[in-house]
This record gives sequence, structure tokens and C-alpha cells, in this order.
Amino acid sequence: MANTVLSGTSGALYYKPAGTTGTFVDSNVTVADDEITVQTFLNFRVGDPVEFTIINVETGETGTGTLPAGITEGTTYYVITYTASTGVLQVSATAGGSTISITDAGTLTSPNEFMVKYAVFESVSQVRDWSFEITRNEIDVTTIGQTPGSLAPFRKYINSFADGTGSATVYTTDEDSTIASRLIEDIIQRQQLGASFKLYIDQVFSGGTLNDSLSRSIEFEAVIISASFNVNPDDAQNVSITFRPSGAPTFDLSTSS
Repeated sequence: MANTVLSGTSGALYYKPAGTTGTFVDSNVTVADDEITVQTFLNFRVGDPVEFTIINVETGETGTGTLPAGITEGTTYYVITYTASTGVLQVSATAGGSTISITDAGTLTSPNEFMVKYAVFESVSQVRDWSFEITRNEIDVTTIGQTPGSLAPFRKYINSFADGTGSATVYTTDEDSTIASRLIEDIIQRQQLGASFKLYIDQVFSGGTLNDSLSRSIEFEAVIISASFNVNPDDAQNVSITFRPSGAPTFDLSTSS
């Protein structure tokens, strides 16, 4: 059976803002004030959805320990306050709700740490288009001393590291709080840890909800490397963003029910 060639009309770009991953240990938890102290000058904003986990900072894998009482792994919380100059963070169980009650600081053993990070990908609805390219370097392993023949000897190569580059055209608006504006502003964010893209080749909805098992996408953590503003009388104002993955992308190019 012939495969159907798809157009890009159902593509989309989803994003997690830069500077929205922080770590802390049990001594950074102030039970009396229901506060957590993470790194300073991150990019958390009031209302950001976040989740908590424990990681092994040496391997980057899931760690061991017990989260502070009042915080449950896999649950989405919402930032109430974050003071950039001190790193003090407070979260709520509901958007705009009251501060959660923390009754103990949790338990950790080195090299484990608590992590708080932006919880979900957000759709950047002002994106006109996106592109993503993967390239491979090569290593020349040609040897000398080959037997002469009538034809010139060819060099021999093997594959080396892969690299990727991406770009997106984002229309600008006069609303600073949109995820599109945050994407543009993140070019100057000092700490970009947490910046992540999910590039949908096509997105399929079931019952009004995005169905990832039926959609195709490319997902990766990234660094944002440029933002080029374009203003002229004939077109909508837009910004060209370029980025590259900071690790290996995850490709989901098939669909399954």
C-alpha cells in the first residue's frame, strides 16, 4: 500500500523556557517559611507550571532520596514568587493559589539533589515556520602504502559526531508574557538550562487533546544562539530564532494508536 505524503500544515513548535531548571539540597529548604532556595537569576515567573524530582548530579539519571514533605513527585505546582537576587522560590498546588505547606526538608545523600523544572511544553502559536537539520562530521582514516593501480586511490572516511541546527520565524506581538515573547527574550537569558523544543512535524488531536502517540515530533534540550528582528512596512514584524540541540534529539517519526 502506498504511503500518503504529508504536508506541513499541521506542524507546530512547542517550547519550555530557558533558565527554568534549578537544583537544591535539603539545607536549602526553609520549613518555617515554606521556601526553597535554588540558583539565583534564573527565569522562573509567577504562574509557571513546575514539577519536582530527585537526580544524581554525577550521572544525570534519576536519583534516590525523599522529597520535602508537602511536595509530590510527578505533580504539577505553580510558581507564586521567585526572587532572582536570592533564588528563593515558593510554589502553590493551584495556579494563583496559596503557598504549599512544607513540613520537613526531605532527605538526600551525595551525589543526589532535588530538582525543580518547568513541567510542560507550551505551544508557541505565533510561529510561522521552523526548520531543523542534522549533520554528521567525518574522520579521514586513509592509510598510506596502498598498492598502485590504474586508478587514483580514494580516501577512506568513517562517521564521527553528529550536530544539529534549527531555526524558527516567530511573529511578534505587544504582549510580553506570551510563550513566544519568552522564546525571543531567552536569547539573552544568562542561564539557558531548561530550554527545550518539541517540533511537531504533524500534530494530531483526539477529543480536543494533543495525542502524542498519533503525532510525529522531534524533541531536545537546546541552546538559543541568535535572534534577528525584521521590521519593514510590508510584512508583519517577526524574529528569526536559531538554536541547536545540547544533546541527542529524540525522534518520534511514526504514529501508533
